Amino acid sequence: QVFGHMQKEGLEVTILSTCPVADYKTQESTLTLPSPFLKALKTKEFKEPVCCPLLEQPNIVRDLPAAVLSYCQVWQIPAVLYQCYTDGIKLDTVTIEAFKPLLSSKILKSLVKDVSESTKILKKLLKTNETHNNIYI
Repeated sequence: QVFGHMQKEGLEVTILSTCPVADYKTQESTLTLPSPFLKALKTKEFKEPVCCPLLEQPNIVRDLPAAVLSYCQVWQIPAVLYQCYTDGIKLDTVTIEAFKPLLSSKILKSLVKDVSESTKILKKLLKTNETHNNIYI
């Protein structure tokens, strides 16, 4: 529905998503993988360099990130999905820090004023969010 209200011409989509490291398929043990880590998946039309290695087969993406990426592929919209594999259950600063290399990408660079302040701002946002998530403890 969101795309129905947007002009597709000149549109470029970046999708950020997280999932458990246990969902990552590899020959090596997932215990030896540095967690969190990023993998990318992109549409054919996305021509910019990605900020991390591409997602290897037989790994899959599911749910809303997969739907958005599929929509972009069908409608020939340049799009990239950055999937963060993490061993944390809740969104925390360590997981969010894994996305930090994306701040230098062409599409996100204009949104960032000062990368050095990003960690401090993230910690403040997460602390505020934690307060709202702990209603009955």
